Amino acid sequence: MIDVYSWATPNGHKVHIMLEECGLRLGRDWLAHPINIGKGDQFTPEFLKISPNNKIPALVDPHGPDGKPINVFESGAILLYLASKTGKFLPKSDRAKFDVLQWLMFQMGGVGPMLGQAHHFRIYAPEKVEYAYNRYTNEAKRLYGVMDRQLQSTKFIAGSSYSIADIAIFPWLRSWQNQGIDWADYPHLKAWFDLIAARPAVQRGVQVLADLRKPLYDNQAKEVLFGAAQYEKR
Repeated sequence: MIDVYSWATPNGHKVHIMLEECGLRLGRDWLAHPINIGKGDQFTPEFLKISPNNKIPALVDPHGPDGKPINVFESGAILLYLASKTGKFLPKSDRAKFDVLQWLMFQMGGVGPMLGQAHHFRIYAPEKVEYAYNRYTNEAKRLYGVMDRQLQSTKFIAGSSYSIADIAIFPWLRSWQNQGIDWADYPHLKAWFDLIAARPAVQRGVQVLADLRKPLYDNQAKEVLFGAAQYEKR
């Protein structure tokens, strides 16, 4: 039984989806241990032992590569670990593998951090900072454009086959409206998004721990999100 310490966030959902896609079933092959980042669970000494950066998710596999337990933190590293363990969603040939890995790095270095900042400054920032609001909204749109152009000629983000690159990116786009995105501007990406969203394992993965997370649109978030829309009119 693999132990996954996680929360219902895009980075958490990446791992939940990957496990389900690999044929590993929640409750049978792996367990989800909630780390409530809103309450600071990620800073407990117990969690620090398995995730030195105090970030979710983290994984503990009692049967690591050498048959001994292994701890893995950072969502991208966990996807690579599970791909190696199961032999799924990462091509064997070097060329195809590096196609996938470069798009995985694109998610880790761009999509995740920049869309995370867009969420923060558009919804959660205690003060409305016009410069930050515009900067990260524009960067979100730029990144969506990069992916949309890529998908003009490929079925999946890194080519003709579904991979860990798709699994890494998809959860971050589920909050597209919070990032100031109009799907009409990105038709190829929207078609890809719908294709991934229809996968049964993806649908199972995004539900993991979801019932424990506070709804995104509380009254304060609504006021910030819809009040800040004034910036987009300028």
